[in-house]
Amino acid sequence: MNLNLNILDGPFTIHRLSPNNEIPNQIYQGQFYSITKTDEEISIVCSSLVHLGSESSETDWSCIKVLGPLDFSLTGILADISAVLAKAEISIFAISTFDTDYILVKSEKLPESKKALQNAGYIFKN
Repeated sequence: MNLNLNILDGPFTIHRLSPNNEIPNQIYQGQFYSITKTDEEISIVCSSLVHLGSESSETDWSCIKVLGPLDFSLTGILADISAVLAKAEISIFAISTFDTDYILVKSEKLPESKKALQNAGYIFKN
């Protein structure tokens, strides 16, 4: 698959809040954030410059964006990217939106992630 990728300015932090918490207003200051709420938790991904009083968090993530928009008829994009990174023993945190996919990797693994994806035919635009 010859898709174009981009690395977002980071680093990012993944936060966990209890499901009855309010969404902190400071989250909306960032250029990129993702909020997912279930009956068990609220997960927030945002710039590490935004400080939230979360129950727990994972810091120092980098974000790889699949340049889109992607058509819904396309299949296996996220599966292929995650397989490439799994083969390189790199854990991911994936986010999908209407237009595209975002793959977060620990920042220390970003150079290795980029190399593995380039070797698999992905093209980085930055």
